[in-house]
Amino acid sequence: MDFAAARYLMVQHQIRTNRVTDPTVIAAMSELPRERFVPEELRGIAYIDEDIPLGGGRFLAEPLVTALLLQAAQVDSDDVVLNIGCGPGYAAAILSRMASAVVALESDAALAEKATAILAELELSTASVVVGPLRQGCPAQAPYDAIIFDGAIASVPPAIVDQLADGGRIVAVIGEEKGLGCGTLLLREDGVLSGRRLFDAATPWLPDFLPEPTFHF
Repeated sequence: MDFAAARYLMVQHQIRTNRVTDPTVIAAMSELPRERFVPEELRGIAYIDEDIPLGGGRFLAEPLVTALLLQAAQVDSDDVVLNIGCGPGYAAAILSRMASAVVALESDAALAEKATAILAELELSTASVVVGPLRQGCPAQAPYDAIIFDGAIASVPPAIVDQLADGGRIVAVIGEEKGLGCGTLLLREDGVLSGRRLFDAATPWLPDFLPEPTFHF
């Protein structure tokens, strides 16, 4: 398969035509081999506009959702960024082209090992993978200028909000029980967190951030 051609078509028809204008995001997605971040038997569909199963209930988010979230994060070249639930490292790889340092947090040791290997292979030395519970974030390297969730969440835990610098941004798909979520930008100004809805997305849940079960009578 001609992955370079598939990558070009992805950017031209999925990314550029859907409000993604950030030149750094576009350049990174045009160059990074997305097929390296999916299981070998699924590389032929690495560039489709769907979430790709990674096993164990985890998914690689569809390209457009990733692009829209990273664009909304407004990452600068001197920012320190936390990528929560990095999986095999695709979003972390893009972020490494945007920020000065990326902390890619992953709770699944096998996915973290894969992410570490791919980032090293691609010589993306500004991104480092940390294994740990996702809901706790990575306070050792806080505060962060931007925090990106790589999967849908029900809400942002207070412990992670505390790791965001003043003036910082959190981007995530905030999910709902019925399955449709909303790409959301959260801004922290003078210690106060405010949010803005950006786009609809049916992104799979991050396992550690499922909504609390509710009871109906």
